[in-house]
Amino acid sequence: MTPMTRWQTLVRHPEFSRGAREMAGIGLGVGAWGLVTGVAMVKAGVAPALAVLMSLTVFAGTAQLATAPLIAGGAPVWVVWATALCLNLRFVVFSVQWRPYLGHLPLRQRALMAYFTADLNYVLFMRRFPDPVPAPEQVPYFWGAVLVNAGSWHLMSLLGIALGQHVPPEWGLGFAGTVALLAMTYTMLADRATWLPAIVAGAAAVAAYALPLKLNMLVAIAAAVVVGTVIDTSRPLREPAAPRDKRRAAPTPDRVPSGDRPAYSPDEGRP
Repeated sequence: MTPMTRWQTLVRHPEFSRGAREMAGIGLGVGAWGLVTGVAMVKAGVAPALAVLMSLTVFAGTAQLATAPLIAGGAPVWVVWATALCLNLRFVVFSVQWRPYLGHLPLRQRALMAYFTADLNYVLFMRRFPDPVPAPEQVPYFWGAVLVNAGSWHLMSLLGIALGQHVPPEWGLGFAGTVALLAMTYTMLADRATWLPAIVAGAAAVAAYALPLKLNMLVAIAAAVVVGTVIDTSRPLREPAAPRDKRRAAPTPDRVPSGDRPAYSPDEGRP
């Protein structure tokens, strides 16, 4: 099968359309965040060519937004790298969670999929496939969602870079981007293991705001990781639930309690 035939088969799969549809609504927020990030990088003093390169290769809005002022301000390289690395450590967690689903695929395919992975794609995928077992429909669903996400991000991010110098500060795009990011983050908070680290990270970021070079972000990330690790390790081990389709076998006559046995003979009423 040629690559073109493989791609056509993938696109025609019903799960490809489903992934694209489920990501379409969220893609509006992703596009808004991409626009804000593109404008912010140019406003921070990053050259448009470098901003385009970052948008296409880094493909991580939070890291781009955090490192852009560091780069423009001449911060040490290690600070830039450390900031981007800490902000993107979550993708390591995503990869570990995705491995049971996609670990059987060829390395080249997995490397390509790794580039397109994103936070909200992870959330949608795990909701669609809660059981960590491979299935043929998972890859089409994955590509349908990530292509909508990547298209929304890259298109609006490049547009923001092109219009960055022409957008007046009075428009308040920075605040709009923050609101968009908060809305996307809210969709990922489902239980105590996600809410508590988020609250601790926000409190730590505010408490360490006076640190130079935006090091309060690193403090917030470290605090969230510690809290998340403590919560994860303190969870009691639970036995795996029995499959839902496994029905309880009917008791044999010898195993029926005496009080539940019928009072008539099995042969009663026969001719």
